[in-house]
Amino acid sequence: MYAEETQGVLIIAEPKFLEQESRPEESLYVFAYTITISNRSSETVQLVSRHWLITDGLGSTREVRGEGVIGQQPVIPPGEAFEYSSFSPIATPTGNMRGSYTMKLVSSGQTFNARIPLFFLRQLTETVH
Repeated sequence: MYAEETQGVLIIAEPKFLEQESRPEESLYVFAYTITISNRSSETVQLVSRHWLITDGLGSTREVRGEGVIGQQPVIPPGEAFEYSSFSPIATPTGNMRGSYTMKLVSSGQTFNARIPLFFLRQLTETVH
């Protein structure tokens, strides 16, 4: 679990390797991630857009920008949270993701960037003893 808080907006990221979706022989490694956005501030906020930097183990970085997340621009009142899951394919068994969400204060319309914590993507092989 990785966490970062900006102006009372706590973002928690939990990545997971998807072995069944990956094809290492084709340099395709698929990682799912669950993001939880908790509003610890006293203001209602809305997630307006996203900006991701996705880097594979060779240092190749892909930039992703877009409105909202999973087709939504959620409004998160104080004390509430929004959670969603998505995925990202990369060409290597390791990599990382980081970025930010543009958040809007509903009362004033002011925006700020809430940092998404840097989190690592790793193809872990479980060893049973």
